[in-house]
Amino acid sequence: MLVKWIRCTVVDRRGFERGQRKWAGLLGEPGFRGQGGGWSRLRPDVAHVFAFWESRAFYDSFMARSHDRLAAAQVGTFRNAQVKLFDHRFDVKTGFEPRFADADVARVAHCRVREEKVEHFALMQEKVWNPAMAGSPGMLRGMFGEAPGHEFVVLSMWNSAAEHGKYRAERVERLGLRAQTEADVAAMTGDVVQLESAWTV
Repeated sequence: MLVKWIRCTVVDRRGFERGQRKWAGLLGEPGFRGQGGGWSRLRPDVAHVFAFWESRAFYDSFMARSHDRLAAAQVGTFRNAQVKLFDHRFDVKTGFEPRFADADVARVAHCRVREEKVEHFALMQEKVWNPAMAGSPGMLRGMFGEAPGHEFVVLSMWNSAAEHGKYRAERVERLGLRAQTEADVAAMTGDVVQLESAWTV
């Protein structure tokens, strides 16, 4: 599965939200699995969108055919768009599905990992972070993806911001020490996204 993550700064909120609804046109596109997103809880003018495709071939075909028509509705409503593509590597918890309806917030972490530490980083994700997240009340599902250039994304869905906040407060620092995350990661950014049900396709 291919994961597309778009992050942008919105300059016309109402126009952007109106345009976001037009992406319902993705339904029926060959290979399209689902899309959702919302507003950053840390920076209210930043929007995140996550789209899922069966394969790169289906995604490339969509980009060549239908993308520009659907995207036209949002022209001029945002700036600084950053787009990243990741290959799904494994699930956090089990049976990841690109569904958003039952989640309140999504947490996205983007890591650039030192080349010689890639295997260790992935192993720690599997052995330390995944079980801790999977065992946290309120954590619904998640996935771990990889992009060329030793870049990784961890996307997790939570049934409430409060449950995610509790997990962060109680466990993240301890888990980071156990997984030796600081030694593996060259750069890390992240955000908590308040999901908007109207953006779900």
